[in-house]
Amino acid sequence: MPFFDHPPAWQLKAATVTAETAYFTRRQALKALLGFGVASTILPLTGCKAGAPQDELAKTYNLPALPFRRNGAFEVGDRPLTTQNLASQYNNFYEFGGNKSIWRAAQALPTDEWTLEVTGLVNQPRTYNLDDLRKTFDLEERIYRFRCVEAWSMVLPWVGFPMHKIIAAVDPQPAAKFVQFTSFYDQTLTPGPGFHLGGLPWPYREGLRIEEMANELAFFAVGIYGKELPKQHGAPIRAVLPWKYGFKGAKSIVKIEFVAEQPATYWHTLIPNEYGFEANVNPNKPHPRWSQAQERFIGPGATLDWEMKETLPYNGYGEQVAHLYA
Repeated sequence: MPFFDHPPAWQLKAATVTAETAYFTRRQALKALLGFGVASTILPLTGCKAGAPQDELAKTYNLPALPFRRNGAFEVGDRPLTTQNLASQYNNFYEFGGNKSIWRAAQALPTDEWTLEVTGLVNQPRTYNLDDLRKTFDLEERIYRFRCVEAWSMVLPWVGFPMHKIIAAVDPQPAAKFVQFTSFYDQTLTPGPGFHLGGLPWPYREGLRIEEMANELAFFAVGIYGKELPKQHGAPIRAVLPWKYGFKGAKSIVKIEFVAEQPATYWHTLIPNEYGFEANVNPNKPHPRWSQAQERFIGPGATLDWEMKETLPYNGYGEQVAHLYA
């Protein structure tokens, strides 16, 4: 069972974390790709209720509890936690479809024999299985803001470990300036969106500068809401970068590679003017098709509702990360 220094914030009535059901439905399918432009717009947060397939949905996140300590240094004092039920049915996972109701399709993700390879320009390459990850690195809970590039947001209680522990374990060489994350891909199991033009750059890849990965906020999540990570959240391990837009958080990672040059990443390859490599949350830099000055915050409650909030530079984490971009 999980163990805590004191009750986790998401168990308190006054908790400030986005409900789990709200988190699962993020991005509309691309209408056109590879030079044809994208016609999608910000989806209205309507029509998603926590009531329809509750028994079926609950099975996807009623998973084994993880042992962890809550890290009180990472709190969100001005917003409540998002409801778990909401976060578990409103999200993006493009490998399983282009809409935000992919939680059923994502259950096809095979996680039983998972391995994570850490390689590239390192002195101590490693390969971890799930038990290795959960036992080698002390797990902690961190409550982070989550901001989607589509201008909606949540507050979520992730369980995992800081990325700098992987850096210490593999000892990168001086030539390693970037890190690339590669997600699981099997064309027979991950069909991608139902509509697109041209080829898509599978597998899904994301990347960081090594200084970003070394920042204390950068996190690998293996759980959420005190339990193992559900498949629709990117089980069994995903990246969580709370000062960046959500598409930077690679899901279902199978490989971490330290490299010398900036890696090609999925969305930046497809639509570089809309999805930058850096992708820091910035209210003063609008998306080409909508403003980023405000966001729809999905919080507690049984049905999908939201409150308009002002977007914060670096999603409110400027004190910790602004120096990386000075």
